[in-house]
Amino acid sequence: MDIPVSLPLDSDGFLRRECPRCERQFKWHNGPASEEAETRAAPPAYYCPFCGEPAKHGSWWTKEQLEYAHGMAVPKVHHIVQDELEDIFRGIKNITSRPASSLDEPGFPVALIEPDDMQIIASPCHAYEPIKVPGDLSASFYCLLCGERFAV
Repeated sequence: MDIPVSLPLDSDGFLRRECPRCERQFKWHNGPASEEAETRAAPPAYYCPFCGEPAKHGSWWTKEQLEYAHGMAVPKVHHIVQDELEDIFRGIKNITSRPASSLDEPGFPVALIEPDDMQIIASPCHAYEPIKVPGDLSASFYCLLCGERFAV
């Protein structure tokens, strides 16, 4: 079962991500950031701009995004289960199926909001794939695509 969940982007089209190793947050562009990026295949792993450790594409969700996705899925699954139970018991003698009251139904979470709170940087080796990082830009970073260390 697929339940689509939309996550907010900032005004520049960047999506918040979290390193599964160091748990620091940054943003990467959602979709190709340029024509050159459109021609490139996605790498098998991405590198954290802070600790340089690689992880597969599906590993970069923030805790808030995972909680939100779970909160969006639960009410939908609840309705599917209710409908299936009603179908199962429909027509069986002496069993009455009634829908659960609205008090039993889980609600949807409050939508996430993505602030414009970080600065864009790009690695010299893969400038077509910019990221956004918070705070002091005097530190060195690692390229999202190849893990090469660079300074801003």
